[in-house]
Amino acid sequence: MKVELFVMCDAATEYQGKLNILGTFDAIWARSLPVTHPLCALALRLRFSEEEEGEHKVTINILDEDGKPVVRSFEPAVNVQFKEGALKSVAVNMILNIQGIKFSDYGAYSIDLSVDGTHEASLPLYLNEAPEQKSGMN
Repeated sequence: MKVELFVMCDAATEYQGKLNILGTFDAIWARSLPVTHPLCALALRLRFSEEEEGEHKVTINILDEDGKPVVRSFEPAVNVQFKEGALKSVAVNMILNIQGIKFSDYGAYSIDLSVDGTHEASLPLYLNEAPEQKSGMN
């Protein structure tokens, strides 16, 4: 199995095997804490070879700097199927829409991807304090 794509984004869709991604990011800016990010998505494209046909467990964890979960784990399953005489590998697109994720501290977070219990990839996500905006004209 190979991770071809793993990104945090504003939105993602899939249409006829095509993965469409809007607004990838790795940082969120906030003026105060706690802060709730209203809506985002994780987009994944995993490639499996013929010998990997069958059911696979995908696990995604979002962790703070201390390794504590920010939300509970996401554990979607994927069933990889090959058609007789088809290609030697199959790509599987996955989209995980996340609503109302709450952060209580500024700092570095990690989004970790595991497949069948093996860590495959991590994404950084930074929660930064937004600078004060000056009001009025000088």
